[in-house]
Amino acid sequence: MLAELLNIRPGVTAVTGGGGKTTLLGTLGEELSREGASVLLCTTTKIYPFPELPCARTEAELEELRSRHRLLCAGTPLPEGKLTAPAVPFSGLACRFDYVLVEADGAARRPLKAHAPHEPCVPAEAEQTILVVGASGFGCPIAQAAHRPELYARLAGKSPADPATAEAAARVILAEGLPARVYVNQVESSRALEEAGALAALLGCPLLAGSLRKGEYVPCSY
Repeated sequence: MLAELLNIRPGVTAVTGGGGKTTLLGTLGEELSREGASVLLCTTTKIYPFPELPCARTEAELEELRSRHRLLCAGTPLPEGKLTAPAVPFSGLACRFDYVLVEADGAARRPLKAHAPHEPCVPAEAEQTILVVGASGFGCPIAQAAHRPELYARLAGKSPADPATAEAAARVILAEGLPARVYVNQVESSRALEEAGALAALLGCPLLAGSLRKGEYVPCSY
């Protein structure tokens, strides 16, 4: 089970980076709720509501829906149809649900991400953070693969025209010093798996590689 492979613990978990954060939240939510846990999916930035899930937009709706559903999403509605952070503080959400899974970053649909000073927006209540790296970005020019490409290139010691690699990703992650467990998503080829293994070695810590689309996962040691 993916939640076990990522060692997801009860409480608040933040998901940052690029390359599949929303899908990761949905996958973990489905797994954990099937095991009987109550799970809330939400954000500190902006996300679209999960179309297949009940969605609480007010505290009253949250109370009503959580009495009938093990898995739901919540947030404060924005004019463009997205949700931002729920009205209820994260400390209060953690008291209401076994697991609160929070998308705490935005990447403009890019697989890789460098963080501005105000990012990521991780709740103080988060007990763990999962950093998602999209393997589909490896081999592509940093200018195309990364959100905030000029910052990403500078941290990696590259130019925006250079290809993104495991070495570049490791330099960015180490430079940013974000405390996180790393999950490399979009690993759907032997080449992508090699890059994930190289990233684990460069970071000096184990990570999980896999494909949320295929439901296949491989731990990578260093």
